[in-house]
Amino acid sequence: MIPLTLACTSSDRTRPLMDGRFRVPGCDITFLPGEPEDIFRRALRDRAFEVTELSMGSHIVTTARGDSPYVGVPVFLSRAFRHSAVYVRTDRGIGSAADLAGRTIGLPEYQQTAALWVRGFLREHYGVDTRGIAWRTGGERVAITLPEGFNVKPLGEDLEAALAAGRIDALIAPRPPRCFIDRSAPVDRLWPDYRSEEQAWFRATGFFPIMHCLAVRKDVAERHPWLPVELFRAFAAAKAASLAELRLVNVLRVSLPWIAAEAEAQIAAMGGNPWPYGFARNREEIAAMTRFAAADGLAATEIAPEALFHSSVLDLLDAL
Repeated sequence: MIPLTLACTSSDRTRPLMDGRFRVPGCDITFLPGEPEDIFRRALRDRAFEVTELSMGSHIVTTARGDSPYVGVPVFLSRAFRHSAVYVRTDRGIGSAADLAGRTIGLPEYQQTAALWVRGFLREHYGVDTRGIAWRTGGERVAITLPEGFNVKPLGEDLEAALAAGRIDALIAPRPPRCFIDRSAPVDRLWPDYRSEEQAWFRATGFFPIMHCLAVRKDVAERHPWLPVELFRAFAAAKAASLAELRLVNVLRVSLPWIAAEAEAQIAAMGGNPWPYGFARNREEIAAMTRFAAADGLAATEIAPEALFHSSVLDLLDAL
């Protein structure tokens, strides 16, 4: 039994491993649950964990430049549609994505995966020139160097405060800003009916945006080359169990009255597997992310999706 630390967010996909219902053969794992920002910072700066949840944006950036301490496993612990993450000042004449052209937009980090997806779909789906936007950041968890022609700078102040005061025109943020929640400033989502917009975009692209993957520190993967496969199998089994629980109706496992009906509808709408793991099933989506990173100046060239993952897991399939 090899001792491992594994840092990840607690969710219905990870708790079946944390509570011991599923195990990774040959491993004695100490789970370190936490919030993504802290996990990613410690993983990338300190290489603090043998196995970790990892930002796909940061993983693409560090892999492209050749200094990534981790190799990926195609277990996608976080996925989220991000049309809901675009907040705009309603006093600036911004009524559609096209109106973002030439604006000043804040985001927590330029390399953040949510921001990578938003810039990608603004550019490719809505025709917005993202290089003509002034991007203002709160800082970066790992240093980035961009080519000439990208208007990306630290804002030097709190992003939410700047939005509330009108010093930026819009904000991309996975968490709703306070001024939106308490309605203390003229701020709203760019797409108030974001679910309909996300569903239409999903029908057009087939993408359910990958945010985070599982990753193994490279020195650990070299010592234990069997580990990525066993991690994939265990996490896939845990995820399948969590999806099955959503459909139980004898005793509801989730505190929403029609969760089983909603689960059935969403599973059907998303092709029978709403949260797919595995490389082959997600290759086109990962290729889009590497294309976005190159267009954003985060990668010097568009890297092959295969370069992000351990070679032993590329052919593994997710049964559900």
